[in-house]
Parts: sequence; C-alpha cells; structure tokens
Amino acid sequence: MKNFNQRDFIWILPLSLALGAVLSALQAGNWLIGWLGFSFLFLLTFSLLTLSTKWAGGGLDTGEKSTRPTRPASKTLAWMVALAFALRFAGGVATYLVLPVNGFDDADDKAGFVYTDAHRRDEQAWELASSDSIIGGFNQSYAYDQYGGLLTMSAFIYRYLSPDAHRPLMLVLVSAFMAALGLPFLFKAVGQQWGDKVAVASGWVYALYSESILLGGSAMREPYLLAFSAFALWGFVNSGVQGLAPANSDSKLSYSRVWLALGIVGMLFVSPVVALMTLVIFAGWMYFGSERGRISWWMAAILVAVFVAGLFILSSALDRQGNLGGGTPIGVINNFVREAVKWDVYQLERGSGWVQKLFDEMPEWLRLPFVMVYGVLQPVLPAALVEPTTLIWKIIAILRALGWYALLPVLILSFAAAPTQGVEKTRRVFLWLSFAVWGWILFAALRGGGDQWDNPRYRTILFLWQAILAGQVWVWWRETKNAWLPRVVTMEVVFLLFFGQWYANRYFSFGGQLPFAQMVAVILGLWALILGGGWWLDQKRHIG
Repeated sequence: MKNFNQRDFIWILPLSLALGAVLSALQAGNWLIGWLGFSFLFLLTFSLLTLSTKWAGGGLDTGEKSTRPTRPASKTLAWMVALAFALRFAGGVATYLVLPVNGFDDADDKAGFVYTDAHRRDEQAWELASSDSIIGGFNQSYAYDQYGGLLTMSAFIYRYLSPDAHRPLMLVLVSAFMAALGLPFLFKAVGQQWGDKVAVASGWVYALYSESILLGGSAMREPYLLAFSAFALWGFVNSGVQGLAPANSDSKLSYSRVWLALGIVGMLFVSPVVALMTLVIFAGWMYFGSERGRISWWMAAILVAVFVAGLFILSSALDRQGNLGGGTPIGVINNFVREAVKWDVYQLERGSGWVQKLFDEMPEWLRLPFVMVYGVLQPVLPAALVEPTTLIWKIIAILRALGWYALLPVLILSFAAAPTQGVEKTRRVFLWLSFAVWGWILFAALRGGGDQWDNPRYRTILFLWQAILAGQVWVWWRETKNAWLPRVVTMEVVFLLFFGQWYANRYFSFGGQLPFAQMVAVILGLWALILGGGWWLDQKRHIG
C-alpha cells in the first residue's frame, strides 16, 4: 500500500468537501454540522478506496511476476471500483429522493426507503443514538436488527457525525463504501488464484450486478457482509492454509491471517450465519484443494472453535426473537429454519391468488419443490416487464430481474466448466464452490418462500462466491466457445417467452392463455429437445 501519496488529496479533498456540501443541503438539520459529517465520510471513503485499489492493482509483494496484475488490469480495477461506488451511492440517493414522489403511499416509500428492514433499523438507530448507550443495540428492546451489530454501527455514526438531525443518507454513503471496498480484495485474491482474466471478469460481475447495486445503496447488512467476505477471502488465499496460494514470509502470513480473522469477526458481528457458511466453504476448499484431502490439525481446531462460537451467537440471537426451544444451539437453529420455511410458504400462498390455486391443484409433496424452483426464478422477469406499477418501481423491478437472468446461465454452467479447470485439486475446488453456491441459492429460495424480495436478498449474501464462479465460467466460455452456454441461454429464452405470454394474459388478455400445467409441460418438452439435441450434436462431432 505504498503507492498512496499526497497528490491523491489534490482531488480527494475538494471532491469530498463539495459532495459533503451538496448532501448536507439535501438533509435536515444544521448545514455546517451536516457538511462536516458528510465531508469526513467522503474523505474517508475516497482515501480508503484509493488506497485499497492501488494496493490490489499494484501486484503482489512476493516478487513472482507471473501473479502480478498487468497494467491494463490495474487500470480496469480503478474503473470498476469507481463505478461500484458511484452506482450504489447514486442509486441510493436517487431512490431516497424519488420514492417519496413516485413511490407507493406507504411509510417506507414516503421516507425514501426501498427495504422495510432498512427503514425500521434506521429509525431505531436514530433512537439508539439519542439513548444513554449505543451498546443497547444488542438487547431485545431493539428488535429490528436480529443480531445488533449493524444497528450499533449505524447508531454510532448518527451519534458522532449527525448529532443534531436524522440524516439517512449518511448510512447510504457508508453502505456504498463498504460494498465497493470489497472489490479490490476480491480482485487481488481471484487474480492470485486464477489469473487476471478471471479477476477482471469476476470484478465486473461484482461491480455491475443490479441486486448488489440496490442493496449497496441501502442501509442493509449485505454490503457489509460482502466486504467482510472479501477480506476473509484475501486473507484465506494468502494465509498458507489451503495449498493453492504462493509461499509467503512469516510476517506476510501473519498479516494475511489478520485480514482473515477481521473478515470472520466482522461477519459474526453483522450476521453469524454468513460467518458459519463462509467457514464451511473454506473448510471444503482446504479439504478438496489439498494434495491428500487433509486439513492441518491447528486450522481444524480454529475452524471448529469459531464455528461453535458462531453457533452460540446465532442461536442466542434467534432464540431471543421467540421461544424456539430445541435445548441446544443446533436445535434452536433447526427449529427456527423449519418454522421460518413453513411461515414463508404460507405467506406466499396467502399473498398470491394464482399460487394458492396451484397449491390446491398439486399434491402436497410438490409444494416445497415448487416454492424452491419459483424462488430460484425470482425476481421473475416477465412479471417485472408487465406488472402495473409506478415508474420508479418498474425501473427497479426490470433492472433486478435482468441482472439475475443474465447471471443465472453462467452459474448453471459452472458444473460443466469445472472439469476443465487445470489440475485435479483445482477442479475439485471449483466443483466444491459450485455446490456451495447452488446449495445456498436453493436454501435461500426455500427460506424466502418464493418472495420476490427476500429470495434475492438472501441469495446475495453469498454473492461474492457467485461472482467468482461467473467470472471463471465467462473466461472458460470465451476461451473454448463451448456450445452449452448458448443452449442454456436458449432454454432461458424459451421459459421467458412462454411464461411472459402466460403472465401478460393475466393483465391484457391477448393470444389465449395455456393452463399453467400445460405451459410447464411445453417448456419442459422444449428444454428436453434442446438438451437432447445438444447432446446428440456433441456425440456426432466426437465420433466424427
């Protein structure tokens, strides 16, 4: 991180002061206090983003030129980080200003919030900031932050940077900063493991994915979790524990392990369940990435200790939300997940007439698989295109759906790309990451109960790993021109055309409407033709 110098302040300082003045004018309270608070946050944001970008784009300290990012890749990283922050912050400010004018007539929209959770947590953070102790965010009286960490951080910002007035855009600024801060760490870690091409591809996915942009412009926990996940990832690949990183000196190993610990502790602070999932991913990576499928005893001990601590923190947080019983932390978590899935499925059925009708017509054992598949397809693009709503919500819905439907084919192809990933242990790690990502996507679909908001938000918690897989698959396809990506995209287009026509008929009644079961049968039949035809063509070329 030696490349940061005083010349950077030539643009950082005036830009911070100017943006601070504009943001202070948009918010209530004393302008001077708001200007100082916003300017300080902008100064910190631009300084740390510049510092981390130069560090990540400046190559490794090991002297191994083969792992250094090239100059074009370094310049690309700077653009990616700038866009990642700008899109999230500008989007957050835009929704905050436009929703009260063009949104729905409810409390969240009138206050400029996309997410109800963010609105409620923001109100409680302001209330907590005015209380005797901000540590109160961890007690049960402040129920809108399940774990208390994000609420406490938000209250800290309000108390010391905005003591005179409630300025929600300060939290939007910090969220956008945290989301963008994860990008240099992702870029550096992926570049060391899989090269510049994959690092650039994964970085662009991370920077431009629409659901991540929307969450990064909101006072939600996902931006923090993505940043902490990136810290942990970089620390992990440089800590010498998983057999794939280049050798480092003892001092650099210790430095890497500090970042690994910082990432895990940060996740425990904001959401223990994500810390536990990340530990599972790292444990699988170490096992499949090692020469003999083994994990060192000391690393196994650390993983177990942190995992057990996370279980107790998670179960305690869940149990205070209601009497879940279970006796043990695992019992509490199991009861919570079971009851949550039941409740979410019930909410989906109650909230949608056509889903209720489908549930009545299908066997009970098919309901959970239906909810899972429906959840994977959320946010549904045809619904975003045709469902009547206000302009701002139409734009949000279309961008969210387009982002997911662009990402979905490459995630599906991760299993096909895995066998081509270099040596055996690299292939095993790639396949493990594919299973971990898809396991989480399916769990999020069940946990979200097919909801168009909870599903994608839960899914985005592990978006860092999705971006890595997407970058690897994209580079694989660019190099091999494998025919299966166009085939999977064709299958997606078939689904969108048929389901789009079916969905549009709910509102506009044109061209006739197939019964839902028949439409599904037609889609599955066409998918079978595409899959069978593709397999036949591949066999024909292979034989020829």
